[in-house]
Order: sequence, then C-alpha cells, then structure tokens
Amino acid sequence: MSDERLARIKLMLGEEGLSRLKKSSVTVVGLGAVGSYVVEGLARSGVGRLRLVDFDEVRASNINRQLYALGSTIGRRKADLAAERVLDINPQCRVEALKIFAAPETFAELLAGPPDLVVDAIDALGPKVGLISEALKAGIPLISSMGAALRTDMNAVRVGPFSKASGCPLAARVRRLLRRHGHPGDFACAYSTEPLGKLRTGARLMEPGPDFYERGRKRAALGSLPTLTGIFGLAIANEAIKFLSGQKKNLI
Repeated sequence: MSDERLARIKLMLGEEGLSRLKKSSVTVVGLGAVGSYVVEGLARSGVGRLRLVDFDEVRASNINRQLYALGSTIGRRKADLAAERVLDINPQCRVEALKIFAAPETFAELLAGPPDLVVDAIDALGPKVGLISEALKAGIPLISSMGAALRTDMNAVRVGPFSKASGCPLAARVRRLLRRHGHPGDFACAYSTEPLGKLRTGARLMEPGPDFYERGRKRAALGSLPTLTGIFGLAIANEAIKFLSGQKKNLI
C-alpha cells in the first residue's frame, strides 16, 4: 500500500510502527461474520502478509452479517473473495488464500512460518480448540473470538485474557476441552459479558450443508446482528494492530 494510503495510519503509529505492520504476517482462520471484519481492519492498516483460511462458500443466509456475502457472490469461496478484496485495498500485501478445513492434518500448514499472529474466528468447537491448542503448543501469539451471536450490547464486548472471559457459554466449553488437551495456558480473546437470557431460546437446529457431512455435525443456527459480529472482528483487528506495530508488547 502506498505511503499516501497509509498516511493516517502513520500519524497514529509512527514510522517504526507502520514499518512493523508492513513486515508482519497474520493467519486468519475463519472468514465469516467475525473473521471477515478482522481481515478488513488488518488489510487497511497495511499488514504485509495475510494467510486467509476458510473452506466454505458464501450462502444467502450469510448476507446479514458477513462482509464478503453479497447477492453477486453467492456460491463463491470466501477465501478467494477475501484475497481479492485485500489486494484491491493493498496491492502490495502478500495474500495466501487457503480453501481448507482447520483440522489436525492441516494445522501444520496453517501455522507454517510461523506467522507473527494467529486469529481464530472458527465457529466449530472441535477445530477451534484444536487450532488454539496447536498455536499455544508452538508459542505463536493468538487472538480467539468467542461467541458473538445473540448479543445486542456493544458496550459489553471485551478483548482480554481468556482466563477473564465470563458470561460466554462458548468460552466455558472451550476451557473444558483445552484442559483435556493439557493446555490451560492463557491467550487473548474477544468475548461479551452480556447475559444471554431468553435470547438463547431463539436457536434452532440447522442441517449442515453438503460440505459438512464428512467433517461436521448438526449445530445450532444462532441469531446475530451484523453490528455486533463486526464489532467483535474490528476489536480483534485493533488489538492485533497495536501488538504488531509494537504499541502493545503482549496480548495479555
């Protein structure tokens, strides 16, 4: 990205901070409601290399909350759409689009490098816990998104240590499974402290699409506001920018 395009970023972060961003490498796994906005913030800040991972394609049901979901993009792969958008924003960014599942047999490829930061924006519990566990084992800095669905209060969104995450059923399940993996270590995550209350009754079981019969299971389709999922994604991107630019020495 040209210096002119990044002039306002430079005013905020300084020459050294901007240089750090240009040299940084980030892997974002999951390019849906949260992940797409993470990528947007990173691309516009001038991050030099992005590995974008998502096996799925855009569906009509994604349009209410996912940045890449448009009437004209239904049926296209999210990773390809994300890569195209990043290059339209910053042609100098080195973009790698991986249309693969996050799974034990692909974790090595996802974490190769290693990147300076991994962002976990995966919906499925098993792959999410597996990726977190592998990143922790490899000592790679990580920011993970907990549950953004069913929330309405933007002031309840937090980014901080996973050990402090409260009021989030997804975080509770992730915590239990990580203990089984033998990884009680801490990491950064985005979560909401807003009580779910009766909103949880709005969930319904959704049949998985054809791509998921081999790799997934039925899971609840949860209502979500485009504003809250976007806030989660941009909040994660903001923490990533501060960390990668050197403004923040540690994520937790």
